[in-house]
Amino acid sequence: MNYETFEPHPDLNAIVKCHWILEVPGDMEAPKQRVIPDGCIEMCFILGDNVRRFTSETDFIIQPRAMVFGQITKPYYVQPTGYVNTFAVRFYPYGFANFITRPIQELADKETALTSLFEEKSARELEQKIIGAPSTQSRIEAVENFLLGKLTDQSIIDNIVKSTIDALSRTKGNESINSILKDDLSKRRKLERKFSKQVGISPKQLGRIIRLQAALKMMLNNKREKLTQVAYESQYYDQAHFIKDFKEFTGTNPKEYLSDDQMILSSLIYSKD
Repeated sequence: MNYETFEPHPDLNAIVKCHWILEVPGDMEAPKQRVIPDGCIEMCFILGDNVRRFTSETDFIIQPRAMVFGQITKPYYVQPTGYVNTFAVRFYPYGFANFITRPIQELADKETALTSLFEEKSARELEQKIIGAPSTQSRIEAVENFLLGKLTDQSIIDNIVKSTIDALSRTKGNESINSILKDDLSKRRKLERKFSKQVGISPKQLGRIIRLQAALKMMLNNKREKLTQVAYESQYYDQAHFIKDFKEFTGTNPKEYLSDDQMILSSLIYSKD
């Protein structure tokens, strides 16, 4: 299994967090893999065999081969049908809204084909360039040229949204929104509206996801760490609060997470991200 990340072009690094690739041989057993919220939006190109996303315990859809997956607010399951070869762009929480006119909330918890978000001809041309590219670097250049052509004004990133997300990231989700805004209720209402438009989830929910991600990294990078210590260092009220949030966003409890074969992919990604 090979997972790598790549830095974006300087003109996109305020919007794009990274590019990434994932390759898994087709002869490996492929149990369902649980994908959990991370606060980001992904543009994905499936270059290997098809990937299923389960809509229930037994029902599934085949994911589009060029798609955007919106904000995740609950865990979901995917399963490759064979060889995995994926190239993707990971956007900051406020990043992808700068490229489309469609309300970003409509993309949450589902995949949307690229042709539904952009002019069909240009979307299909991009997909063919990604498929035909001889290297990862060539794919990065193709998708960055596409994005730079769509981005006419980077100032549309709203400062109140970016500064709030920067503060949440810097404090690992531990600073309250009221504290960030210095208890200014008028700013709170404005922020809620801006988040709805640019991020697709509320600032409080994003803060909870960022805090959980920080706790996950702590668990994955130091598996001997006691859960009470993880909860304490992540500034949860107590261990019960930590477990409640953990189960809401991952669908399992912290003890089971580390040994769950459905979390192999997520564990690989979140330990390195």
